[in-house]
Amino acid sequence: MPFITPSDVAFSSSVKTVQTRRGSRGRFQPMEEDGGWRTKITPDLAEFIGAQISVMLATASADGQPYIQHRGGPPGFLRVLDDSTLAFADFRGNRQFITLGNLAENPKAYLFLIDYAHRRRIKLWGTARVVEDDPELLASLAPKDYKAIPEQAIVFKLTAWDSNCAQHIPQRFEAADVSAALAVRDRRIAALEEEVARLTLAKIMPA
Repeated sequence: MPFITPSDVAFSSSVKTVQTRRGSRGRFQPMEEDGGWRTKITPDLAEFIGAQISVMLATASADGQPYIQHRGGPPGFLRVLDDSTLAFADFRGNRQFITLGNLAENPKAYLFLIDYAHRRRIKLWGTARVVEDDPELLASLAPKDYKAIPEQAIVFKLTAWDSNCAQHIPQRFEAADVSAALAVRDRRIAALEEEVARLTLAKIMPA
């Protein structure tokens, strides 16, 4: 069934009823009247997506049983193909194939991206399909120098997306970023210690 406004992908009749009962419906009606959530990938969103190293992919079986699976890789593993399409190489895993089975009978999918360091999260609704017979696509999606075996590609077609506020997102940093920052600090400390030693020696043994 086509949506009246893009946010209807999440705001079903039941959801709107609860919003009305709980007093928040008035917050969302102006947004809907103004066109609702965005349906295209903006340059800012593309930049955010390209920096991520982790994504949660939600699917459901034909009878609605939900399943969430984590996918990760180096920055850029989640690729923007155009202003409404994302894709990534699906690597060999535990061989349960729940996501693949779900998508074979129910294409509806959802991506959840969260950046703990900057306390930002993005929600994307759409449909997804598994591509097993396109070696060229798979090769283009496989991250360089990444030790994992890509088996198929998952292509996600965007229906709508929205961002959440930073409230309740704990601020966390990647270990590699912390290590890099500490290395810079340690080099600065070493340089200052050398300078102190030089000045101390110059004071003891003036020229």
